[in-house]
Amino acid sequence: MKIGIFDSGLGGLMIARSLISKLPQYDYVYLGDTKRVPYGDRSQKAIYEFTRQGLEFLFAHGCGLVIVACNTASAQALRKIQQEYLPRKHTGKKVLGVIIPTAEACAKYKSVGILATASTVSSGSYPAELKKLNTKIKIIQQAAPLLVPLIENNELKNAQPILREYLKPLLAARVQAIILACTHYPILKRQIAALAGKRVKIISQTEIIPGKLRDYLRRHNEINAKLSKRRSRKFYVTDLTPGFSHLAGVMFDGKIKLEPAKLS
Repeated sequence: MKIGIFDSGLGGLMIARSLISKLPQYDYVYLGDTKRVPYGDRSQKAIYEFTRQGLEFLFAHGCGLVIVACNTASAQALRKIQQEYLPRKHTGKKVLGVIIPTAEACAKYKSVGILATASTVSSGSYPAELKKLNTKIKIIQQAAPLLVPLIENNELKNAQPILREYLKPLLAARVQAIILACTHYPILKRQIAALAGKRVKIISQTEIIPGKLRDYLRRHNEINAKLSKRRSRKFYVTDLTPGFSHLAGVMFDGKIKLEPAKLS
């Protein structure tokens, strides 16, 4: 069986690149729901349904373990997926999110800023998971709804003034670290780091998830043993836009073939 990676767009592609680089032996299938990006301003019901459809597609394409590389979907849909949908429809499948492993990596700080979509912020998922691990941690959340559309449309040159406004409350609170709690945001990591200064650690999930997946597979050898290791890669999108195609090509040095996907 293969490892699936699901996201609304480019963020999951960055996670896919990182996983392929760090754990190249496995077979991967990436699915980006680019037709309906961004998820951050959708209702919980819609996010759940989009995520369910994405999982059905990946399961049908041979994936037995799926990483939901979308923080919004992890916050708004993952628990229901794991507790209700999988036991009822797909008992042999595993679906993992990105919030808990990120919280585990960041609980050591005294204060953190959460830069995320409005939906992830409103869910309260990050404060809940961080507080489980460090009851004294100070958490400042900041919704950044303009960033995903800006990234998906390849308008990175226009990000600076928007980032400056979003970072103001986090920097005013003198947080030790800022979690880029949307997998799209690492594309802007360099700009964010420049604005935040050397004192603030910028946490990217592209640096966390491969190690956490490796640890998970070591703990669950029964799953690892079933994963196919032929180094195959497939990339699917629900809408192939010029901006996405360009950035995908840049990420993979032109060595990527994007195929159409229809979700239902």
